[in-house]
Amino acid sequence: MAKTEKIPYDQAREGNRALWDEITPVHLRSYGVERFLAGEQWLPAQILREVGDVEGKTLLHLQCHFGLDSLAWVRQGALLTGVDLSPASIKAAQSLSQKANLPATFICSDVYDLPQNLEGQFDIVFTSIGVLCWLKDLDAWARVIAHFLKPGGVFYIMDGHPLLYTFDDEGGWRFELSYFHQEAPYLWDDDSPDYMDSSYVPQSPSYEWQWTVSDIINAVLKAGLRLEFFNEFEALTDQIYPEMVQRADGLYTFPNMPVPLPVVFSLRAHKPG
Repeated sequence: MAKTEKIPYDQAREGNRALWDEITPVHLRSYGVERFLAGEQWLPAQILREVGDVEGKTLLHLQCHFGLDSLAWVRQGALLTGVDLSPASIKAAQSLSQKANLPATFICSDVYDLPQNLEGQFDIVFTSIGVLCWLKDLDAWARVIAHFLKPGGVFYIMDGHPLLYTFDDEGGWRFELSYFHQEAPYLWDDDSPDYMDSSYVPQSPSYEWQWTVSDIINAVLKAGLRLEFFNEFEALTDQIYPEMVQRADGLYTFPNMPVPLPVVFSLRAHKPG
């Protein structure tokens, strides 16, 4: 069970950096890198439909981990710059870029520090799946996105629905955590296995924040972006979480839901101009 921990952001950030440095080699073994290198279609179909054509466009991928989704965008024709907090992840992304012969630029930076570490503007800013919980300040995050978008440029995110994170992690669909944001992060320091490799228990704790739907939408609007859509899904054609199972209709969702619940959302907005 998570507990709240009132600690300075720098301490939480360094704790999370240590976690992602630790689990990067675990994910290199468990994410399916060899399938990607063999040419398997990687990005979820819903993301490809909603982002649209990226051929020849500059794309900034925030919180890119070790670059698997980033390089999938390169295969789609994007001119890619990926950013992540973890030095181990960025080193792995650079190595994978060379191994896959998919040229891309990868930068190690906290998202909030990115304007001091990267110049230029982009046609698309992208981020997806499991990213918002690591952010302490959504308003500042959205301002960084707006800073890096060209006038007319598009921001897109797909992530776990905020409601999903309020349930217990044993699949019982009991409310366990508050839906609403609080200043202090949740500290997870139990013996729960890694989300991609159930045989590995991380030694580093994680510090995570909860955000509501209104928090997300309002942050984007306050940064001056114009919302195009906010979609909610209880099932998708792709298994974007390892726990998802395929239903009779071919769609993937979480097992044993008592009623259809939103488990994933997507948002697209653009910068006026």
